[in-house]
Amino acid sequence: MPELPEVETVARGLRQAILGRRVLSVTLGKTDFIDDPAALEQHLPGRQIEAVERYGKFMLLRLSAVTASEGTSGNGDAAPASLLVHLGMTGQLAPSPAAQPCGKHTHVCLLLDDGRELRYTDPRRFGRMAYLAEAALAEELTGFGADPLEVGVEEFAERIRSRHARIKALLLDQSVLRGVGNIYADESLWCARIHPARLGAQLSKQQAETLRKVLLDILRKAIAMRGSSISDFLDANGEPGEYQRHHRAYGREGKGCYRCRTAIRRAIVAGRSSYFCPKCQAAPRGERRGTRRKRKEKRRK
Repeated sequence: MPELPEVETVARGLRQAILGRRVLSVTLGKTDFIDDPAALEQHLPGRQIEAVERYGKFMLLRLSAVTASEGTSGNGDAAPASLLVHLGMTGQLAPSPAAQPCGKHTHVCLLLDDGRELRYTDPRRFGRMAYLAEAALAEELTGFGADPLEVGVEEFAERIRSRHARIKALLLDQSVLRGVGNIYADESLWCARIHPARLGAQLSKQQAETLRKVLLDILRKAIAMRGSSISDFLDANGEPGEYQRHHRAYGREGKGCYRCRTAIRRAIVAGRSSYFCPKCQAAPRGERRGTRRKRKEKRRK
């Protein structure tokens, strides 16, 4: 599922490609991932795309107000609004020439005033799309945590060290930090030498500062390389990312650690597959006892 670097990559590409364009019409296919399909058809025509932003793992297309003379909805003057988009596991949002045939899994086509269509394609339809007025958008975004690219040292430490939850769970918790997912959680914990099962409250202030620093560095490098393409991710130009070539932990089960050559392990932490080095990322005491017990049980079998 696209995480902060991948969504930022798509947002930047769309910013260059469609900023200032006006939506003329909307064509929908399957709509089970859209909150209110009729709202898109009714309210999008006539609106100009004034900004493309990333908010955590979401993209926001900020839309202008529309007048009766500009729009086709017949609603008269309408306040600015936003189109919220989550790409899910296989979603892609990209402009294409309107004359170019749509792909099999294209479910949303927004005809733009330059003769192109902004198309949303998603084979699995695990994404989400919603038209939201300003008040509804503000309510939607309530409860999200800090952006890891913007959070300060003290706030980051407070968000992590004040909680008695596993650090992997905290990094994935969008109410703590918005935008981090499985890939970059594992990568940053490996780089900071912190076991994913360690409790946030167990981290020292220095460990929290180190984790913030490496997370910020990894996210920035991943953005510069247009994200990680594990299977389906493509940017707004239809190109894959390149940061997967620099992964140090994620997806490397059984391969040697880049620091100590110990085989990378995979374990379920916070309900997700977590990749770590058992030597460089020392497990908490309780976790070590549980691991030894499981090994003994396997030998008995």
